[in-house]
Amino acid sequence: MAQVSLTFPDGNARSYDAGVTPAEVAASISTSLAKKAISATVNGAHWDLQWPIASDSAIAIHTMKDEAQANELIRHDLAHIMARAVQELWPDTKVTIGPVIENGWYYDFDRAEPFTPEDLGAIEKKMKEIINKREPVRTEVWDRQRAVDFYTENNEPYKVELIDAIPGDEPLRMYWHGDWQDLCRGPHLQHTGQVPGDAFKLMSIAGAYWRGDSSRAMLQRIYGVAFTGKEKLKAHLTMLEEAAKRDHRKLGREMNLFHMQEEAPGQVFWHPNGWRVYTTLQDYMRRQQDRGGYVEVNTPQVVDRKLWEASGHWDKYQENMFIVEVDEEHAREKAINALKPMNCPCHVQVFNQGLKSYRDLPLRMAEFGSCARYEPSGALHGIMRVRGFTQDDGHIFCTEDQIESETARFIAFLSKVYADLGFHDWTIKLSTRPEQRIGSDESWDFVEKALGDACKAAGYDFELLEGEGAFYGPKLEFTLTDAIGRNWQCGTLQVDPNLPERLDATYVGQDGSKHRPYMLHRATLGSFERFIGILIEEHAGKLPFWLAPRQVVVASITSEADDYVNEVVETLRAAGVRAEADIRNEKINYKVREHSVGKVPVILAVGHREVEERTVSVRRLGQKQTSVESLANVTESLGRDATPPDLL
Repeated sequence: MAQVSLTFPDGNARSYDAGVTPAEVAASISTSLAKKAISATVNGAHWDLQWPIASDSAIAIHTMKDEAQANELIRHDLAHIMARAVQELWPDTKVTIGPVIENGWYYDFDRAEPFTPEDLGAIEKKMKEIINKREPVRTEVWDRQRAVDFYTENNEPYKVELIDAIPGDEPLRMYWHGDWQDLCRGPHLQHTGQVPGDAFKLMSIAGAYWRGDSSRAMLQRIYGVAFTGKEKLKAHLTMLEEAAKRDHRKLGREMNLFHMQEEAPGQVFWHPNGWRVYTTLQDYMRRQQDRGGYVEVNTPQVVDRKLWEASGHWDKYQENMFIVEVDEEHAREKAINALKPMNCPCHVQVFNQGLKSYRDLPLRMAEFGSCARYEPSGALHGIMRVRGFTQDDGHIFCTEDQIESETARFIAFLSKVYADLGFHDWTIKLSTRPEQRIGSDESWDFVEKALGDACKAAGYDFELLEGEGAFYGPKLEFTLTDAIGRNWQCGTLQVDPNLPERLDATYVGQDGSKHRPYMLHRATLGSFERFIGILIEEHAGKLPFWLAPRQVVVASITSEADDYVNEVVETLRAAGVRAEADIRNEKINYKVREHSVGKVPVILAVGHREVEERTVSVRRLGQKQTSVESLANVTESLGRDATPPDLL
């Protein structure tokens, strides 16, 4: 029989019969490994222990200690086990798809009766019974017709449609968990007992259109989370509880920052408090961009389709654009415009005005650009996922040789902004060339190296995401980690030689000839709306003092202190502090509770003694202790705290 050579992570190689499975390889190493093995990586691909290996390969055997692979398998198997449990409880239910997602999985079902929260408990109980049976998981490869006949006979039309949508005539893989079968490419665990029965939980039920098409059937989606052990599940559930307390929608109401309403879906009604946060952040960003050598522009929001066709967005992005048709006077046909979903084509129009020289480069152009993108109503989420938003957008027009230095400069700019806003834990990901791309390999080599070298020059490591760049250039993604461990991708830098080509942007080089500039699309916050939502949740509403919309409330303990309260307020305002008076005829404890719910950072209480001594009683949000300080000292310290970090 033909032999294959398998190379292990330590560099050692062994010969096996062609068609050997990872399970057999693990058994050949040790009985212990055979029992612990859950999957393998073969030539970089996650590999089921039952799949044959037909050629020389690199191999690594995985156990439950390999967190990434273990989580993928556990969650994938639980999707199947949940679908089996649902069909055992309600046999008329039809199954569709059940992918692994971050921290868990979901499965979509077609069932006449709606699932209830109580049903989740019954499904969990049945799942644990299946796990405890420790039934084998097996796999077979079928030809298409056999698969279609099977699912047609079993009245599973969604599976038949999935098979029809799979391109080519390649055989299809089937998996059984016990006697329950599903169409699945795998991999999976080897028996149901390998799933930790105490480390998963069904979380919620939601509606979902079949294949995301609103004209198709509405299905019922059940979400679950799972981990390799119960302590990790407990930690995740604790994090979710904390996230619920920090939900920006809840805190937005309590702090009177904004609201949303059905007459303007996905768009924000900013209240005075919220708009104060917004403009304070925008003013800060404007100062930073001025220091960073950017010129600020402002471009139209309604733009003729001709520009979108020239830029390529009309063909690739039209379904996400809001189209505006206008009957121009005396025109034979309607003018078709679109609300801009991004600012870059308009920035090229600004660049194209007048002749540009190599001496003008790099040209750093910024705009607080209002954009509109259609998002399905089911995807909208507070101010985090909206249809109308403002980007802290910027485009750097530069030569190829300037890409590295401009990228390093932007990373330094971004790191300063994030630090000032309280984010010190963030990472960089470099997305490299995809299979389908434009440009020469030499150009891609140069630009990818420039981005990587820029990260190193700025003092940051990066994670490589091979093949995930745009078809025209690589990009950097900047991901924040918040106070409860969640990741938020906010900043980006995308290299683009394509749009200047499409929109005929040129500059005159040192040789006197015209050349194409590169565009570096870059954003630091992403959008103001989403970033403010992240800030609210990061700080649980207790925003940094300089960003807080209501910084100080001066509250009277007795009406005889009202005049002094107003004097304190005026003194603080003169020092640049956002201060307000509360001289209502209410008890001081009531006032303190009310303003604490509103996340006012500092409450100054004033009574008889404070009036006589010209002091204030200082209570800071989240602290039980109070201190008595002189008005002069409080004014000086709060004035300093109210100063944005870039102005200190």
